[in-house]
Amino acid sequence: MPSRTKVSKLMAYILRHSPEEFGLKPDAEGFVPLDELVKALQTVYPDVTEKFVREIVARDTKGRYEIRGDKIRARYGHSFPVSLNHEADRESRVLYHGTPRRNLESIMHEGLKPMRRQFVHLSTSRSEAIETGRRHGRDVVLLIIDADCLRKKGLKIYKAGKNVRIVERVPPECITPAV
Repeated sequence: MPSRTKVSKLMAYILRHSPEEFGLKPDAEGFVPLDELVKALQTVYPDVTEKFVREIVARDTKGRYEIRGDKIRARYGHSFPVSLNHEADRESRVLYHGTPRRNLESIMHEGLKPMRRQFVHLSTSRSEAIETGRRHGRDVVLLIIDADCLRKKGLKIYKAGKNVRIVERVPPECITPAV
């Protein structure tokens, strides 16, 4: 059996970016039939079972996936249009975003943009934000995001995972680099 990490990374790739490459057709909310995802995963990892996929979803500390009935989807990170219908976050006051230091100047000028995704990903956890930023380089700066500033600008913050929040964009005036 392949590792949970390897299968989870392939699940994220399929569900977030390239379902059609694996013959899957997500509905408007990004859900695909769970049994079809298992078959797609088996083209790379023949030993994968539905039970193993359900275990990955249950153990995922970030809440990346959602199973509803006999369907599954990624909860965030899509590079194609998806209607996620997540609950609004009205409680958070401070959110975080980790990014390589080389991006800091443009971010402070232009703000955070979704780039090739639908939303900007933020975190309620400083350490998770730094960890995420490190995927793009070791020299990471932590950005502190004023959630009330976002709301005052008419931007809605959504709960996408356990500590993951998503927003359409983050204007520079709502960002402070951590010292």
